[in-house]
Amino acid sequence: MFYFLSKILQFLTIPFVLIVGVLIASTLFKKERPKRILFRLGLGLLLFFSNDFIANEVMKAWEIAPVRFKDLEKHYSYGIVLSGFTRLHEDYDDRVFLGLDRITHAVQLYKAGVIDTLLISGGQGTLAKKRMLEADQIEQVLLIMGVDKTRIRKESKSRNTHESAVAVAALLQNVNPKQCLLITSGNHLRRAKACFDKAGFRAQPFATDLISHATEYSFEKFVVPSTNALWLWQVFFKEAIGFIAYKVMGYI
Repeated sequence: MFYFLSKILQFLTIPFVLIVGVLIASTLFKKERPKRILFRLGLGLLLFFSNDFIANEVMKAWEIAPVRFKDLEKHYSYGIVLSGFTRLHEDYDDRVFLGLDRITHAVQLYKAGVIDTLLISGGQGTLAKKRMLEADQIEQVLLIMGVDKTRIRKESKSRNTHESAVAVAALLQNVNPKQCLLITSGNHLRRAKACFDKAGFRAQPFATDLISHATEYSFEKFVVPSTNALWLWQVFFKEAIGFIAYKVMGYI
């Protein structure tokens, strides 16, 4: 039940959905005062959530900064790659579409000899069923990229970050967590690290896929509306609400 409710809550907190909802609500009132208030509120929300400067600064504060390769330990037994970045296109089931670059960083570390084995965690992470589990899709990509099949392990039953943490902790119960890198997006790493810590597996976090950028003070960033800003807010709300929900459920 929590899984389905979390997905519904994520949808309702999408900035565009909120804005459209407020504007639609403004048309339902016959009296001018509430109609005018809701319309102005909707317009204000649109201007606020489309401001790239504000959205970027919030995301910068939320994301965990990446560790430079030179600052890593020389060797790790496992690189734990959390899924959630593949897109299975129904019309092209002969290939895997990747949405993020965390897998390329993982392979780079593997080929540099920093990581011995890549453990892919993630199965059915959406409400709509897929023909192929994410861990299986990612394994195909790793093989294409030259990773030895014996150096790939999979956990394909988890549906969310909490389940991934519990499953990986059980799978690697005889492995020292300090010899493992937890690889996922910078905006997701805060929640992921908390889940793994709760599961008793304190792996070293390794952030990828940063979506914020260096602060820019310009007319365009302050004034010109940005669709990218709406997306940044959408990602932030997804992770922030997910973090709070996981806290309430005792997952972190």
